[in-house]
Amino acid sequence: MNDADPTVESVESAEPVESVEPVETPEPAGPTTHTHTHGYRHDVQPLKNRLKRVEGQVRGVERMIDDDAYCIDVITQISAIKAALDRVSTILLEDHIDHCMAEAAESGDPEITKIKVAEVRDAVARLLK
Repeated sequence: MNDADPTVESVESAEPVESVEPVETPEPAGPTTHTHTHGYRHDVQPLKNRLKRVEGQVRGVERMIDDDAYCIDVITQISAIKAALDRVSTILLEDHIDHCMAEAAESGDPEITKIKVAEVRDAVARLLK
C-alpha cells in the first residue's frame, strides 16, 4: 500500500505484467498530413453515445458504493460496464478489419499487411486477457 494514500497500491506490489512483443509500425503522419481515415469514422456518434452510457454506469456504481449498496448488485453493474466496453472494442475491431486490414491487403504490400495482421492479433490477445 502507498503511505500517502492507503487505498492505492504501490507499483512494486502490483502483479507483474506479461510483456508483449512490440509490433513495428510505420511512423504516423502528422496531424496536418494525415490522409487516412479510420473505419469507425462513420460511427463516431454511436460510439460516443455508447461511451457516455458507460460513463453514466460508472458514476452509478460510484453512487452505489457511496450508498453502501449490496455487493452483488455492484458486481452486476460492473459486469454490465465491462460488457458495454467489450462491445465498443468489438465494433472498433470489426471496423479495423473491414477497413484498415482490407486497405492493407488491397495495397499489395505484404509488409503493411503483415503489420496489420500483427496489430489485430495483439489487440485480440489484449482483449482476451
